[in-house]
Amino acid sequence: MKKEHDKPFDLWYPPEGSVVPGLHVNNSICQGKVPFTPSEGRKVKWYTCGPTVYDKCHMGHARAYLTFDIIRRIMEDYFRYEVLFQVNVTDIDDKIIKRARCNKLVADYEAESKAFEDVCTDVDAAVGALKAKLEKKLSELQEPLPDGTPTRLRDERETLLKEQMLKVEQVRQTEEAVEAAKADKSVPKCWNLVPVRYSHANNTGCVRRVFSKVIATGRDALSEWLDALKGHTVDDHSVFDAHGRKYEDSFLQDMEQLGVRRPDLLTRVSEYVPEVVIFIQKLIDDKFAYESNGSVYFDTSKFKCAGHAYPKLKAGQKAVSSEAAAAATEDVTASAAEMAEGEGALSSSFTDEKRSAFDFALWKKSKAGEPWWDSPWDKGRPGWHIECSVMATEVLGANMDIHAGGSDLKFPHHDNEMAQSEAFHGCNQWVNYFLHAGHLNIRGLKMSKSLKNFITIQQALEEHTPRQLRLMFLMQSWDKDMIYSDQVMEDARAKEKLFVNFFRNVKTLLREGGSKMQNWRQAEKDLAEKLQACQ
Repeated sequence: MKKEHDKPFDLWYPPEGSVVPGLHVNNSICQGKVPFTPSEGRKVKWYTCGPTVYDKCHMGHARAYLTFDIIRRIMEDYFRYEVLFQVNVTDIDDKIIKRARCNKLVADYEAESKAFEDVCTDVDAAVGALKAKLEKKLSELQEPLPDGTPTRLRDERETLLKEQMLKVEQVRQTEEAVEAAKADKSVPKCWNLVPVRYSHANNTGCVRRVFSKVIATGRDALSEWLDALKGHTVDDHSVFDAHGRKYEDSFLQDMEQLGVRRPDLLTRVSEYVPEVVIFIQKLIDDKFAYESNGSVYFDTSKFKCAGHAYPKLKAGQKAVSSEAAAAATEDVTASAAEMAEGEGALSSSFTDEKRSAFDFALWKKSKAGEPWWDSPWDKGRPGWHIECSVMATEVLGANMDIHAGGSDLKFPHHDNEMAQSEAFHGCNQWVNYFLHAGHLNIRGLKMSKSLKNFITIQQALEEHTPRQLRLMFLMQSWDKDMIYSDQVMEDARAKEKLFVNFFRNVKTLLREGGSKMQNWRQAEKDLAEKLQACQ
């Protein structure tokens, strides 16, 4: 592709190639439907963002992977494209590190000899600390916004406020549940001071049942509390590796049960760390990145000054030059929370090391309690965004036809992927077509693990068939948000019944076809003509 730095690049360059009549795709880069044109004949290079393997997959994940499976099957089986389909597994990530640490610390805690009273005191302290933290954040979000705040920011604040209110309500429910568990009448008060592991044999089961119930009820808060106290002591890398492998296997089993066609390549970032280091070093050499305190950050200002557009996908915002971005203070404010989310839960101090709030981590210096790999800068690990760029580059090269993922990944993840990749390859378009599946909402909010409002894929499959789940998504616009509810599933079951009955009748007619009239009257001709027109 042409390389030029004397003016900002356009957002999208239609790829050169032969257009297949009738096939258009909704390309997020240009925010509309455009003709689909592969770069190499009928070969299609496709990369889909895979799971961050820190927990079980929920129906929000099914929304994305079933959606792209449907589109892939249409392209492969109907349009006969030769699709090279790559999916990544993010097995190095702050969420994985924190969840693995928390699980180990809670397991170690349960194995200790503790008096029941001490357990209750610890759980109370943990729930109280979490409640105070969440209520403080809620109070901050309830502060009125300044006059003249853009509508987009007001809408974003309203959503954040609803989410925070849900979190506060959940921790208050946890507080009540812990009190109920502590008040279990089956545990005599005199046992409170007896170390649980050394209780009398005839009483141990009863005590341990309540002991376990108290911990299970306050587990999320307790794990956060323990991690703050002891997270830095977890230095066994196998703890993090085992956690990732467990949930990678769970993801693959979910996809198998949903009938999702397996990818041609499944790549793990943990197996590409040397390539990550080489990629980052080139960005530093080309002045698009800088080292700071052992970490490395992408310089978005240098990137825009070189003539590139950033960001391209952020909702409601056009890609702008560095001069325009400096003047657009509202956009900087709008992206601060998003950029923090993109940097990870363990990077709370990242702003102190950056030249700009828009800059993002390519390499993160590891602290105690975090896995690390050697690098020229310091022992650390890859940033989230760089992982996809490196794995896709290694397999698909300097350009791909399709990149897909959930709409929540547009900014900062996919914008940052494009920026660092276009800087690395010296091009203006790393991805030709970006496909984004809409959110799956439940009770007015996006289904997510952080809000604890999710239904796992396995839970859904206990009540619904894989075909019913697939039909549910087929009945909705793939690129728009949709609601998950009992009514939506009932509609899918009704549609499945309609199809089953139709094809049962078709098979019956085919079996009896030999004794029926076979001549084509005008009605048959009209039907055949309409069917042919739809091919």
